[in-house]
Amino acid sequence: MSKIAFIGLGNMGGPMSANLLKAGHEVMGFDLVPSALETFAKAGGKVAKSAAAAVAEAETVITMLPAGAHVRAVYAGDGGVLPHARKAALLIDSSTIDVETARFVAKAAAGQGFEMVDAPVSGGVGGAAAGTLTFMVGGSAAGFERARPILEAMGKTIVHAGPAGNGQAAKICNNMMLAIAMIGVCEGFQLAEKLGLDIQKLYDISSKSSGQCWAMTSYCPAPGPVPAAPSNRDYQAGFTADMMLKDLKLAQQAAQAAGAVTPLGAEAAALYQFLAGAGLGPKDFSVMFRFLKSAR
Repeated sequence: MSKIAFIGLGNMGGPMSANLLKAGHEVMGFDLVPSALETFAKAGGKVAKSAAAAVAEAETVITMLPAGAHVRAVYAGDGGVLPHARKAALLIDSSTIDVETARFVAKAAAGQGFEMVDAPVSGGVGGAAAGTLTFMVGGSAAGFERARPILEAMGKTIVHAGPAGNGQAAKICNNMMLAIAMIGVCEGFQLAEKLGLDIQKLYDISSKSSGQCWAMTSYCPAPGPVPAAPSNRDYQAGFTADMMLKDLKLAQQAAQAAGAVTPLGAEAAALYQFLAGAGLGPKDFSVMFRFLKSAR
């Protein structure tokens, strides 16, 4: 088993690190939030006093951080990973950040002799707890093969997306498509209600025909048809609307940098931005259905 440093023990990092512990790895963790450290310690993890202390003896370093600025600081800062980790350590960043930052940090790591991969995830908090996440991995083939056994303790599907930054590219493309699909499903079910068509009847038809998509059959935003969906738990967050907005902004930033035309992605970002200001709190991104239902 490996000695692993895990920096960022929040809603995703906490259960991910717990699954590493269950797999028999020795995990040293660090987070700025005391309650996150307490939960980690109760799961059997060893608490470090700083990021530098966490990585000092680690064979693998994993980070799960809120944004690109945090990733740059944790890796390249004076008290961060690159100055203090063992040169043979494998670096895995599972944060969802902009492609530019992912490639910048990977280049900085390579310049100091480290193997690094970007490995953002899909599957939400539920997938993190269940160990069924999908990892989209950017980096060298050698780095991917080194990372695979570690990632398999936290996920079900591990895909090599190509060179550094391509994991992040895959994540934002996937989530832009998801947001667009979710809005379409919400609008379809809203229209069904207005036309007097029973929601279950629409689900029974569309889930077996050309309207079928993951947003409908696995995560139906209308209460009723999919019992496990957040829509049947008052939209208790698995993947929050704010998290979707973050990913849509990253997608638009990447589209502008690459010269790609994404008009529906831009509209989705604008709609989720409006949703963020609607005072609905930390609800699941499928709460778009309830938001549209109340709109006039």
